[in-house]
Amino acid sequence: MPDLQQGKRGMSLIRTEGLSVRIGRTQILSHVDFAIDRGEIVTIVGPNGSGKSTLLRALIGAVAPSAGKVVRGHGLRIGYVPQKLHIDPTLPMTVGRFLNLPRRHERAAVRAALEKAGLPDLAGRQMGDLSGGQFQRVLLARALMETPDLLLLDEATQGLDQPGSAAFYRRIEEVRRDLGCAVLMVSHELHVVMSASDRVICLNGHVCCEGKPEMVAQAEEYRALFGSGTRGALALYRHDHDHEHDHGCTHGDENGDGHAHTHDHAHDHTHDHTHDHTHDHTHGAAR
Repeated sequence: MPDLQQGKRGMSLIRTEGLSVRIGRTQILSHVDFAIDRGEIVTIVGPNGSGKSTLLRALIGAVAPSAGKVVRGHGLRIGYVPQKLHIDPTLPMTVGRFLNLPRRHERAAVRAALEKAGLPDLAGRQMGDLSGGQFQRVLLARALMETPDLLLLDEATQGLDQPGSAAFYRRIEEVRRDLGCAVLMVSHELHVVMSASDRVICLNGHVCCEGKPEMVAQAEEYRALFGSGTRGALALYRHDHDHEHDHGCTHGDENGDGHAHTHDHAHDHTHDHTHDHTHDHTHGAAR
């Protein structure tokens, strides 16, 4: 498995060692070694059935490993935003009441969590009246109630339109900046591999490759899964950051020093390449 990450990472908040997960007769994950440090934003990409959601469930303890182990830092606090949550729209439940389940919090804590999620005035709104973007932000507020060290997002923008997704992930960047927490995002949409990601992990039952987004996009393993035309997907949300194009790619050992040299081209506009090149390489029924 190519490790495209440069430099050493520090003390990990959580890590897996040789993690394997089998559900029934289906092998979902095989020998996954993973770690995330405080303050990192890491995105996991992979085709349907690659085990992305299973890895998150293993990290929070909802799925037991069939081999290997998960090692959590002492006193680690985890916030989790699920892929989806269904609440009967006819159920009379305010946002504030929802955030107080299963135990009641101080009103100030509820207000602070909503402010961090970008919804400071919605405590009295009925859950059934929320838009899709507001609902996801309420789930984010719930995940932030305990001031997590690690925030897990399992395809949290599924069903949102592109502007809604962009706004949600900008909020995630602000949460990381304000709390100093680590963020692990899982997505099947390549365009969420944004400039804020410090590292990208390409998963297909095992870790195919990992590293900085620009480097992973050039890896043979990544292109075998998503095709060779997906590098432009990395450009969305990168309007105020340096990024690469095909005419400015990484040249291996071009200067004869054994290192790859990247030529960055800064632009002030967004290159919106959101074509879905994901192929359905489903392995079993895992998500």
